[in-house]
Amino acid sequence: MVSTLAPQRVKPMNDYPFTPLKNYTEFPIEQMRKRVADFYEDVSRRRTVRQFSDRPVPRDIIESALRAAGTAPSGANLQPWHFVVVSGAKTKARIRVAAEAEEREFYEHRASAEWLAALEPLGTDTNKPFLETAPYLIVVFLQKFGRLPDGRKVKHYYPVESTGIAAGILITALHRAGLACLTHTPSPMGFLNDILDRPKSERPFLLLVAGYPAEDATVPDISRKALHEFVSFIEE
Repeated sequence: MVSTLAPQRVKPMNDYPFTPLKNYTEFPIEQMRKRVADFYEDVSRRRTVRQFSDRPVPRDIIESALRAAGTAPSGANLQPWHFVVVSGAKTKARIRVAAEAEEREFYEHRASAEWLAALEPLGTDTNKPFLETAPYLIVVFLQKFGRLPDGRKVKHYYPVESTGIAAGILITALHRAGLACLTHTPSPMGFLNDILDRPKSERPFLLLVAGYPAEDATVPDISRKALHEFVSFIEE
């Protein structure tokens, strides 16, 4: 069968507007070493916590961290994400009830013995008080497609990878501000669409708990892999 559809024309690169790269800053080698070493020293202190304080956090700090997340690279620059910031007690309580129901189903019926054994050192269970205690829950939604101003549907490319990068930048920005985070992923998370009134075309990607750690917060005594355990260099 011969298609009667005309092939879609792709514009050459020079048909699109470009602007000079103005914001790039090059540093001397020794300054580069110090900057990346300082960054590692800072980010290596980041720990996931499960005990949060209810101390308030100014909203503008959260907004700045979200602006940083919005700078993430994305497939075709389509920015396939949406962030819902929850601070209201009523909505946080609804999220906790729904999340704990999914967690009970997971721990009692869906999780394999191997999976439960892997989680055991972290001390996790079905009780999630942090969902109400922490001042902010940031729910990250992944958008498989978007809409143009004229209403036409447009496919998003690499939405999982793009949204993951944005979430990583958000976590790092919140840490940089002096806040603690917890990545929470009850499965499935469809209840978040209903509670937060998000369209079914969006998929909950991550529920991020953010705030100050509790004064008596503890963390598991675990370590991270050494560089040689997760990096390979190929030089020829």
